[in-house]
Amino acid sequence: MIMQLLTTAQIDEQIDLERDQIRQGLKRLKDQCIKLEDQSYASATIYGISSIDTLLPLLVERITNTNRRIHEGHSGVAFKEIHQYLNKLEPLAAAAIACKLTFDKVFSFKKGSNVATNVCAAIGRAIEDECHMRHYEEHAPGMLNVLKKDYWHKAIGTQQKLTVIRTLMNRYNVKQWVPWSQPIRVKLGGWLLDCIMESSQWFYKQPIREGRKTTLYVVPTPEFMDIKDEVMCNAELFAPLAWPMLIPPKDWTNENPGGYMLNEVMHGHDLVRHGEHCLIQGETPLNFLNKIQRVGYRLNSFTVSVAETLQRREISVGKFLPIVHYDLPPKPVDIAENKDSRKAYRRAAAEVMNRQAQEFKRSCRTRMTMEAVNRFKNRERWYIPWSFDYRGRAYPIPAFLTVQDTDFGKALIRFSDESYLKGDAYKWLAFQCATTYGLDKATMSERLDWTNENIPLITRVANDPIDNLGDWEAAEEPWQFLAACDEYYHCVLNKDRDTTGLPVATDATCSGLQILAGLARDKKTAQLVNVLPADRPQDAYKVVAEAAKPNIPTTLHEVWDRKSVKRTVMTIPYNAKPFSNRSYIRDALKEKGIDIDKDDLTIVVKAVRDAMNAIVPGPMSVMKWIEDEVTKAIKRGAKEIEWITPSGFVVRQKIMKKKVEVLQLQLLGRCQLKVATEDTDKVNLARHKAATAPNLIHSLDASLLHLGTIRFNNPIALIHDSVLCRASDMGALSSIIRETYMHLFAEHDYLTEFALQIGAETDPPIIGDLEPETVIDSTYFFC
Repeated sequence: MIMQLLTTAQIDEQIDLERDQIRQGLKRLKDQCIKLEDQSYASATIYGISSIDTLLPLLVERITNTNRRIHEGHSGVAFKEIHQYLNKLEPLAAAAIACKLTFDKVFSFKKGSNVATNVCAAIGRAIEDECHMRHYEEHAPGMLNVLKKDYWHKAIGTQQKLTVIRTLMNRYNVKQWVPWSQPIRVKLGGWLLDCIMESSQWFYKQPIREGRKTTLYVVPTPEFMDIKDEVMCNAELFAPLAWPMLIPPKDWTNENPGGYMLNEVMHGHDLVRHGEHCLIQGETPLNFLNKIQRVGYRLNSFTVSVAETLQRREISVGKFLPIVHYDLPPKPVDIAENKDSRKAYRRAAAEVMNRQAQEFKRSCRTRMTMEAVNRFKNRERWYIPWSFDYRGRAYPIPAFLTVQDTDFGKALIRFSDESYLKGDAYKWLAFQCATTYGLDKATMSERLDWTNENIPLITRVANDPIDNLGDWEAAEEPWQFLAACDEYYHCVLNKDRDTTGLPVATDATCSGLQILAGLARDKKTAQLVNVLPADRPQDAYKVVAEAAKPNIPTTLHEVWDRKSVKRTVMTIPYNAKPFSNRSYIRDALKEKGIDIDKDDLTIVVKAVRDAMNAIVPGPMSVMKWIEDEVTKAIKRGAKEIEWITPSGFVVRQKIMKKKVEVLQLQLLGRCQLKVATEDTDKVNLARHKAATAPNLIHSLDASLLHLGTIRFNNPIALIHDSVLCRASDMGALSSIIRETYMHLFAEHDYLTEFALQIGAETDPPIIGDLEPETVIDSTYFFC
């Protein structure tokens, strides 16, 4: 990599960019709050969400205690009148509705919104609306689900949703709802508002003289305004936008934050995300992270120009989703006097507005990506700051223009330091074309043959991608295929380009099983996941499917294949349980047009898991041993599980219990509400058991890349357990990755080391018939 001394001007330019990121982020945060308050949705603001989470448990307790006093005969006269209405909802639902409406009304910009009677009436109306919908859920549940699916569009509001359902229910003669009177709504809302004020001390009623009369308003107390300001100040620390950098990021150390120049001041990004700051990480992980931060990138002018053209033409391809504009239908000439024409126009206009609202939402990521493209379009070189997750995996801090973006986002970038075409670079460019088109499971020779047989297609795409859109939009990864076609054509076919900077990706084969095979020294599993040499890629999914087939219902035999079990086989090494296995298999069969009943599904799941136990015995026994030992450690009194990976990264797994209730409201939607926090000092044994094996695997595949990257002296990027480099460097990088795996599991008995670190009471289940050094000759270990 070409490194250069930084000038004062370059450093100043980067600091100006970061200040602009901060300004833009704060502006976006404040604009969002103002917009929500203007629309009377303050409950959805940062301070609204945080405050309601805190208030809900107090309000639920208050309502519950009042209900208890009623049954004991100690409630007041006023409450007896409204109890019959409030009794239709559980305390949590009533509290959630009351909190939401209070925040929406008190902080709204609309005149008169926070008048006490208006706040009370709004709360009472919302309570009635929820009871109204539950009335229909009780008397016509099937019809309600159908009507919600067909008529509840994203562009219509809460009251319109209720009106639509009420109209259609009446049309089909469902038992009608008896409306509440306005005095009852106000009394009910008033009582709930008083509960909020007394429980929180955040609001009070203030009389204000207006002309000849005095109006009572609900206003926030100074104490709450202090809380609001504190919440917003904390939110502002994380509000700055995260863009790539114009200069190499600052190095990370255990003492000082790295990445952005102003990170030490803002403290917006940590070395380990959601980790504990007291942990001292090893020298190798730090060197690894700082090394990948020094890799330079630039935009791919070819894919950028194609994206800009498609954006102007409002054409979507894969994950590229520009805004598509829809025109409102023309108004009928008799709209003023013809009721039917007016009704038909409103319905048609509502459908168009709903489609437009959906387009705007789905295009959000594309719009933000193109905004980043415009900002870095004329830059010859920029850099990506990275950080770790708590298992040691590396992630880019920016959300856009990184190698871990969507297919579209990945295709926009290339390494700024290009290399001359040499060695087997031509082969790896051909490999990239075939792999991104969809041949990721084919042999190396089959991929190279496919590229050679499709030179006319590649030429058309490279020379005229817009008029030949159909040639590349159907590819598995269309945008990366587009970029690969351009590189292959100019470097190999036309030969008007003698350097390459395209990131070429190779991926681990069933990374979880590869790691577990190494831990257990399990030769049988290692062969199945390409750790050992073979003439063609081994297909673990196909082998498991064939092994399970004799034990599944014969009615499924014709459609049963590797796709039926793929997701289950992928996730079992990460401790996926039978419940999730059921959904994966059900979904896979549904794609084939098969609706499997629950009894047959139980049989199928058992057959697949039994096949896994027979075919990959080492990994399955290792996972079971980890669960058992973690259970023993927690029961001995351990509050956390900690281990150090072979690269020196310290993993601390701390999972405590949290009591969370999920509330389904008919009109306000699905809300996850924290209603108690008294259990947060208790260890969550179930989650520790489920999480330790997956986290160990992730920490080891991360360690493999830490150690391998340190030895590699050319531009490199990472996507979890996948590596990317220039085509001319892939041969060398592949050898380093295989050698590192060999050293990791041949020279170290890491499972025994792990057992000592967690204080295991039994020896780990090591089969011992694998010689990891044979991976050196495996073509398909990373492919």
